[in-house]
Amino acid sequence: MTGGTRLGGPHWRRVVAALANKDARTAYAQIVLGTKLSDVLAGLNARRRDRAIAALVESGLAERNAANELEASETIFSDLLTQQPRRQAQTGLARFMRLGRIERYPANMAERRELLAWIVREAIEPGEHLTEKQVNERLLSYTDDVVMLRRYLIDFELLERTPSGSSYSLHGEA
Repeated sequence: MTGGTRLGGPHWRRVVAALANKDARTAYAQIVLGTKLSDVLAGLNARRRDRAIAALVESGLAERNAANELEASETIFSDLLTQQPRRQAQTGLARFMRLGRIERYPANMAERRELLAWIVREAIEPGEHLTEKQVNERLLSYTDDVVMLRRYLIDFELLERTPSGSSYSLHGEA
């Protein structure tokens, strides 16, 4: 590519920023359709037109050919996709989480207990006595189904509820 590409190739943020601009997006559509440079954004003032075209060239979406006309890059999107790192295989508890939230519960009960023990250690401090609402608010960071998670924590004896249901604490601290 020529023009405003950097040594590392195009950057997705520049491409998205260029396409987020209405003038640049319209110019890009016209360039893709083969409009001559003199007719691209013909209805705009020169300053807006030049800025839109510069954004396209700098992002790598458009490039100048030998005749100094603009062409849509043939490789911009494949270049951007090759820059994306492959998702690394997850190990340990991380394989059950996505962006810090439970993606799925382990089928293996020992692994499920390990995941739940980690969550309860992260969410509740030793000696704390919380209402159901407070517990739900903390567990919401890990899942949308706080009722199921709370039930698992009680079933696995990691969280304890008073007989009245008015207070929750770590197991053995009630």
